[in-house]
Amino acid sequence: MKAIQFFMSLCLLLCTVNFAQAQSPVNDMVKEWERAKEYTKEYLDTMPEPGYALKPTPEMRSFAEQMLHLTDANYGFVSAVTGEKSPVGFGESEKTTDKSKANVTKLVMAGYDFVINSIKKMTPAQLNENVKLFGRFDLTKGAALAKCFEHQTHHRGQTTVYIRLAGAKPPAEKLF
Repeated sequence: MKAIQFFMSLCLLLCTVNFAQAQSPVNDMVKEWERAKEYTKEYLDTMPEPGYALKPTPEMRSFAEQMLHLTDANYGFVSAVTGEKSPVGFGESEKTTDKSKANVTKLVMAGYDFVINSIKKMTPAQLNENVKLFGRFDLTKGAALAKCFEHQTHHRGQTTVYIRLAGAKPPAEKLF
């Protein structure tokens, strides 16, 4: 009887290890998005409240608008890739009239939570499925999510200058 219990436990352990290894690409992607969320939160926390309205030039977005644009794109990309219904309409976050530090932080963090929770529901096989992103671009779902990651990184990076113009020191790079 003990031999059977040992064998069953061993099989369960091996199945768990195999499942964890099979989920690795999804888990790795979730980990990167969690890091990006934490890093973006540092940017949001570092910018002084008056800096949320800062525009380096009149035709540029304000700091708040950059962060809200990043958020709207996160919702749009991930909804298009995963099929999860976005809780906000296209461009809705950026159109908010409350661009206070507290509200922008709340909206941006909710956007990251949507991304992370949506990706967690995916399987590694789904990352290799094809998608026609925004009806124009033929990519795998994994590649489309990488483009989304690149987009949020780009706009967060732009706000480094905004933080310096506001007289604050941007967070240190967070690659790992």
